[in-house]
Amino acid sequence: MNRKVLFAALAPLAALPLSAQEAAAANAPAVSAEMFTINNLWILLGTILVFAMHPGFALVETGLSRAKNSVNILSKNFITVAIGLITYLFVGFNLMYPGDSWIFGHFLGFGGFGVSSPEGAAGGIAYNGGLYSYWTDFIFQGMFAATAVTIVSGAVAERIKFSAYIAFAVLYCLVGYPLIGSWGWGGGWLKDIGFYDLAGSTFVHSVGGWAALVGAFLLGPRIGKFVNGKPHAIPGSNLGFATLGVFLLWFGWFGFNGASVFSADPVMVAYVFTTTALSAAFGLIAAMLTSWFAQKKPDLSMILNGCLAGLVGITAGADCVSVASACIIGAVSGVVVVFSVYFFDRIRIDDPVGALSVHLVCGVWGTIAVGVFSPDHALVPQLIGVAAVGVASVIISSIIFLAIKHTIGIRVSRHDELRGLDISEHGMEAYNGFQIFSNE
Repeated sequence: MNRKVLFAALAPLAALPLSAQEAAAANAPAVSAEMFTINNLWILLGTILVFAMHPGFALVETGLSRAKNSVNILSKNFITVAIGLITYLFVGFNLMYPGDSWIFGHFLGFGGFGVSSPEGAAGGIAYNGGLYSYWTDFIFQGMFAATAVTIVSGAVAERIKFSAYIAFAVLYCLVGYPLIGSWGWGGGWLKDIGFYDLAGSTFVHSVGGWAALVGAFLLGPRIGKFVNGKPHAIPGSNLGFATLGVFLLWFGWFGFNGASVFSADPVMVAYVFTTTALSAAFGLIAAMLTSWFAQKKPDLSMILNGCLAGLVGITAGADCVSVASACIIGAVSGVVVVFSVYFFDRIRIDDPVGALSVHLVCGVWGTIAVGVFSPDHALVPQLIGVAAVGVASVIISSIIFLAIKHTIGIRVSRHDELRGLDISEHGMEAYNGFQIFSNE
C-alpha cells in the first residue's frame, strides 16, 4: 500500500502538530523573559525526569538478574551516570554539537574541549530563540549520553569484568555516542538528507543496542544459559524490583520525549505525552497477549519489556505521527519484542534483561515507523539512517571491546562467575548471607 494512502487511512481527522525539532531549529524569534523562563524550566524538569530513568534501569537489571550479581549491576548503573556527564563535559558535547566547526564534511566536527557558555544574553534568552539556555542544553543532552551507554550494561550482565565495563563506557561515551549523534542532532549529513529522530529511537536506543549486541556476542553466554544447544531459563531475583523499575522508566520517559520538544509549548508537550503513554500501553498489552498465546501463560517479564518496547518505538516520532499511528507503533513493538527475545535465544545470544530486543530491535522499528506513518518524513532517509548508525555503532563498539579483550580482558573467570560478581568483583553482597561459595 502506498505510504500516503496508509497514513490517510490511519490518521485522525485532526491535523497533526508540526515537527517539534524542526520548529525549534527554525530560528524562532526571541520570546519574553517570562516565556524563556518557562521554556527553560520545563527542559530542566525534563532533565530530572531523564535522570529518574537511571534508577529505573538499575532496578530492572537487578530484578531480572540473579541476587549474587546485584551489587555489580547497581555499581555499573550508578557509575554510568557520572561517566556520561564527565565525558560529555570534556569532549562529547562539542563533538556532538560542533556548530560551524566541521572538520570533514558533515561527518566529523569538533567545537573544542570543555564547555563554555557565550557571555550574557547570548548564552541565555538569545541562545536558541528563547527556548533554553546553553547550560540547559548541556545538562539535558549529557543525561542522554549516560542513558545510551547504560543500555549496554543489561545485555552484558553477570559475566563482564567491572573494569572492562568502565573502560568501554568511558570510550563509547567519549567518541561513539556523540560522533554518531552529530550526524543527525548536531546538524550532520543525516540531518541534511532528511533523517528524523525526535528523542533517540536511533541516536540513543539503537546506538546503545548495537553496542550491546557486540558486547553480548563477544562475551558469550552465561554458564548454564544453553544446555545441549537449547536455551535454559535463568530466572531473575526480584520481579518486584523489575516492575518498579519499568514504572520509573515510563515516568521518566515523559521527560525523555516531552522535553525533546525543546519548548514548553502546551499543545505539543501534551501531545507527545499522549502518544508516549498510549504507545507504552499498547506495547505492554500486545506483549502480554503474545506471550500468553506463545507460552500459554502471561509472562510478567515479557509484559514489562512490552511496555519498554512501546516507549522505545514511539521515541523517534512522538511529535509527528497521529494518535492512531502511535497506538499501532506500540502494539507492533509489543509483538516484535516477544519474538525478538525468542530469536536471540535461538541464535545463542545471551541477553539477561532483553535489552537487545527492547532497545535495538524496537529502536530500529520506531525509526522506520516515522517514515511509514509521518506525512512529513520519507521512508528512504529513515532506512539510510538505520543502516548507517548500525554500521558505525558496530564498528566503533567492536574496536573498543576487542581492544579491551586483548588488554585487560572482558570476561570474569568461571569460578568468579559461579561465585557471583558481587563477591568476586566487589567483595560484598547486596543481601547479606546469600553467599554460597567460600572465600578461598
